[in-house]
Amino acid sequence: MSTRRRRQPFTRLYLGKPWCEAIELDSGRRLIARPMRSSDGPTLRRSFAKLTAEEIRMRFMHPIKELTPDYADKLARIDPDREFALVLVENLPPEKALIGAVARAAIEKNTRRAEFAIIVGSEIAGFGLGRYLLSRVIEWARKKRLEELYGRVLNNNHPMLGLAQRLGFKRRLSAEEDEVVEVFMPFNRRTESAPVPPE
Repeated sequence: MSTRRRRQPFTRLYLGKPWCEAIELDSGRRLIARPMRSSDGPTLRRSFAKLTAEEIRMRFMHPIKELTPDYADKLARIDPDREFALVLVENLPPEKALIGAVARAAIEKNTRRAEFAIIVGSEIAGFGLGRYLLSRVIEWARKKRLEELYGRVLNNNHPMLGLAQRLGFKRRLSAEEDEVVEVFMPFNRRTESAPVPPE
């Protein structure tokens, strides 16, 4: 059996700023990976309207019909000391571009652990972008010297659970919700020095 690594279905080009890359999918679609901006609220609202009910449920764990302006602005305002949010946005003028995926993490108050969440819209699913985003969140967590990175996942969200497992996350039952599994990655000296698993 061949041991050759499968070719990644997108290309990456570093853009000279932290966390910023140009990404071109095999389909020819072009995206920009960059940190969330405080001005992204309206773009988040337009992009949310493109999500299916199932995509929203998997991310927020309950139905949400609309991303209100206040909530969108809140999501867009990131505290750089304790929060991280990376978006994949179309390479179009701001008034036309949509955000196709978001990965975010926040350090819990008075702890060295952070909770993450990821959503990838169906239009750009299947290209390995979830793995790319979660790998970048892991990178951020290691740079912050956290003790643990964890996420809450519905127990029937098999793609997310499988991705977390492939990247080295462990599982534990949620103490609060029967339908939720927590995936977690503890960090120590050995894991902090280890490379992020290949994409």
